[in-house]
Amino acid sequence: MISLLAGKPNSATFPLTSVQLKARSPTDPNEEVTTELSGKALAEGLQYGPTAGLPSLIEWIHGLQEREHGRKKGEGWRVSVGSGSQDVIHKAIIALVNPGEPVLVESPVYAGVLPTFESLNCEFVVVPTDAHGINSASLRSTLENWPASKPKPKILYTVPYGGNPTGMTATEERRREVLALAREHNFLILEDDPYYYLYFGAAPRPPSYFSLELEQPEVGRVIRFDSLSKILSSGIRIGFGCGPEPIMTAIDMHTAIANLQTSSLTQAITHALLDSWGYENFMAHTRAVSQFYKGKRDVFERLMRKHLDGLAEWDTPEAGMFFWFKLLIKAPGTKGAEEEDSESLIRTKALEKGVLALPGTVFLPDGGKTPYVRAAFSLLDEADVEEAIKRLRAVVLEARGA
Repeated sequence: MISLLAGKPNSATFPLTSVQLKARSPTDPNEEVTTELSGKALAEGLQYGPTAGLPSLIEWIHGLQEREHGRKKGEGWRVSVGSGSQDVIHKAIIALVNPGEPVLVESPVYAGVLPTFESLNCEFVVVPTDAHGINSASLRSTLENWPASKPKPKILYTVPYGGNPTGMTATEERRREVLALAREHNFLILEDDPYYYLYFGAAPRPPSYFSLELEQPEVGRVIRFDSLSKILSSGIRIGFGCGPEPIMTAIDMHTAIANLQTSSLTQAITHALLDSWGYENFMAHTRAVSQFYKGKRDVFERLMRKHLDGLAEWDTPEAGMFFWFKLLIKAPGTKGAEEEDSESLIRTKALEKGVLALPGTVFLPDGGKTPYVRAAFSLLDEADVEEAIKRLRAVVLEARGA
C-alpha cells in the first residue's frame, strides 16, 4: 500500500542525529552513566507520535503499574501521557464535570487544581482532612444527607500521599472507607499522587486507591495520576493518567485538539533513561530521593522544635516536601485563640522580616480563616531553614506582644 495520507515532515530534514544523556547511577551517585538515544528510538522521538503517548513509554508504565499497584493490562484501564500530571488532571476534570456541578474536594486542597474547577463554576463540597487522610465519617454524613432533588457529586479529588499543603498521608483504613463510599454513592476518585515515591514514613507505604480498588466488586472508579517531576525532573514535564478506557479516550481527544500530543522527544528521552535503568534501579533511585527528603524533613522539624515549641503545632509529615503548621498567635487558653488567622501575619509581618511562606487560606476552597501556614522544606539548607524559623518565631512573639 502506498500512502498519501500523512502530513508529516520528512525526517531527513531533521538535524539531530543522536542525543547523549549523562546521569548519576541510581545505585552509586558517584558514578556517571551514559545513555544514547539514536536510530529508531530517536526517529520516534523526533516525529509526531500517538496522542496517548509513545508506545515504548506506555509499555514501561504498564509494567510499573503492575509492579507497584498490581494492575495488569486487560482490566479495562489504560495510560494517557501528558505534559506533567497537572495537564492530565485538568483534561480529566473537563471531561467529567459539567459547568455548575458540585465536586467533592478535600480541604485543605492543592491550590493548583482549583482554577480548573472555578473555570467550570463548580460548587465546592468540602471534605475535611486530618493527619490520617480524608475524614470518611464527614464524607459519609455529607453524602447521606444530600438533598434528594439535587444530583450528587460525580468526583472526589484527593492527594493521598504527602498532600500539598498538609503533608498528610491517608491511612489504609481511611482509603478503604472512601472507596466503599465511592461505590455506595457512585462517584469517581481522582487520585492525584505526585508524592507517592516521596514516602518516607516508618510504617510500610499504604496501598494506593488504584491498587485497593481491585478488592472491590468492580474496578473503574479510580483515575490515578502519576508524575515524574519530583523524581526525574520537573522541567521534563512528563506525567500520566491511568483509568477507565472511555475517560482516557476523552483525555486524548482533548490533547489531540489542544496540542496534538505530549512532546515525543521528552518522552523518548524519559524512556531511554528508565529503560536503561530497569525497574529495580528505578526503585533504588526513588528510595534515594525519598531518603533525601526525609533528611530535609528531619532538619526542618528539629529546628521547628528548637524555635517554635509552644508557638506552633503540627503533625509530622511522612511524605512529600511540606510542613503544615498552626501558629499559636495567641497563647492557648487565651480568649479568641481558636479564631486566629495567619493571613495578615504571613503576608505582612513575616514578609517585613524577610521570610516567605503561604498562609493556609490559599488552600481553603470555601474560603474562611485559618491559623495554619504551609512551608516547603525541599530546597533550603540548614542555615537558611534555621534563620527562616527564627524570623517566624519573632513574628509570633511580636503578635503576642511579648
